[in-house]
Amino acid sequence: MNKKFIEVTNTEMVFDTRKGAFHALTKVNLTVAQGEFITLIGHSGCGKSTLLNLLAGLTSATEGALICAGREIAGPSPERAVVFQNHSLLPWLSCFENVYLAVERVFGGRESKHQLRERTAAALALVGLTAASSKRPHEISGGMKQRVGIARALSMEPKVLLLDEPFGALDALTRAHLQDELLRIVSQTGSTVVMVTHDVDEAVLLSDRIVMMTNGPAATIGEIVQVRLARPRDRLALAQDALYLEYRSTVLEFLYRRQAKVQKQAA
Repeated sequence: MNKKFIEVTNTEMVFDTRKGAFHALTKVNLTVAQGEFITLIGHSGCGKSTLLNLLAGLTSATEGALICAGREIAGPSPERAVVFQNHSLLPWLSCFENVYLAVERVFGGRESKHQLRERTAAALALVGLTAASSKRPHEISGGMKQRVGIARALSMEPKVLLLDEPFGALDALTRAHLQDELLRIVSQTGSTVVMVTHDVDEAVLLSDRIVMMTNGPAATIGEIVQVRLARPRDRLALAQDALYLEYRSTVLEFLYRRQAKVQKQAA
């Protein structure tokens, strides 16, 4: 396993605003191994999505370096696929066509139309949406839309899957179902995943490591928790697992006691 598949080194992010410079991130250092599942967690405004956008190449760091698979991240790439909280599907296209659009963009110059359609069908099958492939977004549920978004990302065979609270707008039961689906898919594909979440239980259930961010402005990595729970993971069994509860308490302690104390002292 490549222990430095993703490298974030002394990374800073400053935004120019009408009120002056806003220091979003400071001195962020992080390495992610190939096939590892990392979650970024912290309070609103702690720079989680900013860091994810830097990894996606959607924005450029003010200072520092970001490397993926030995190459500098200098812009967006199908090697780093992003799934946002909003599924961003084109409403006039079917589920199949939404995924096919991404497949054609990445593989269109190298493969036949038959091969492209096979790739698209395989991606939809992976998320259990073969039966809904001809439906348009308004004809399917919110959870199914997110699964199409995940299928679209996976169809590009990315080296890294970047998830920005993809289940945040869903009801609890749908969210739990998609978390289990994501665990299954990642196990099957061996994807490297970096995911932003506000949900402590989601972070512990899914992660190999939980990266806890300090409060902004000038946020950075406060602590990293190594989650040593065996895979595959069963949410019902873990609910009473002592180690699971310990990890959960560690994250809650950091977020709701230590960070609250720091914020109070700064006020």
